Amino acid sequence: MEKEFKSGFVSIIGRTNVGKSTLINSLVGEKIAIMTNKPQTTRTAIRAIVNRENSQIVIIDTPGIHKPKSKLGETMNDTAFGVTSDVDVILFLIEATSKNIGPGDRKIIEKIKQANKKTILIINKIDLVKKEELLSLIELYSAEYNFSAILPISALKQDSTELVLEEITKLLKPGPAFYDTEEYTDQTMRQLAEETIREKALKLLDDEVPHGLYVEVEKMKLSKSREDNKPFYNIEATIYCLRESHKGIIIGKKGQMLKKIGTYARQDLENTLGMKVNLKTWVKVKEDWQDTDSIVKKFKWSN
Repeated sequence: MEKEFKSGFVSIIGRTNVGKSTLINSLVGEKIAIMTNKPQTTRTAIRAIVNRENSQIVIIDTPGIHKPKSKLGETMNDTAFGVTSDVDVILFLIEATSKNIGPGDRKIIEKIKQANKKTILIINKIDLVKKEELLSLIELYSAEYNFSAILPISALKQDSTELVLEEITKLLKPGPAFYDTEEYTDQTMRQLAEETIREKALKLLDDEVPHGLYVEVEKMKLSKSREDNKPFYNIEATIYCLRESHKGIIIGKKGQMLKKIGTYARQDLENTLGMKVNLKTWVKVKEDWQDTDSIVKKFKWSN
């Protein structure tokens, strides 16, 4: 007898830098969310689609919970918490190295209780702790909420990926596929380009610069080469930063840093899009963009 097809929406929530983007990319098997070692890398909710033989799981990556210092920060937290009420299952991701339940995780637990959804506690980076410490952490969190499952994993390992997907599937109800089975994200090409450029900047720049960066693709046009008639993308993008001093760092000596960011972003985009990319980037200062409503609203959650 053929298995009944299941589908549903799942959100990943957790503090900054616990490995949410690494996990979502691993679950989908494609690069959906940008990954860096900088906190607050994810700024908006990103839908990723996992198509399996008898299920379709739509996973929503969310910004890491943090103490906000701007309208952008407040919106990021609102997005992460807002998603919890719109999904069927919540994945609550914590680090195995945690010794107690900090204020950020405590706030997440309260939101999970309010949402009253089936929740899987995922303890990531278990390779960094001893078994006794892990058991103590499981006991600590189990006393706070009746989790549907508790999964100690290492997000980078393939066997962990299958374990998480199996547990999610158990909690889903029978339902139709919401997206075409060939799709793996609902991000537009423009959004993918913006996030790819930002990822390269985050990885290459000093710590004081990245959080003040905002990338906007102003032109993305599919053209054909005159030489061989093959398609390629013309992309023009502006990197906005908060200070004039940051602009100098992003551009670098004789433009070398901006060139490096552009080169790495172009190579990544060519792999993603499967064709040549002609990428041009500029840097501009916009001191108040993190508190500018017209920009911040782009990061708000809409279901």
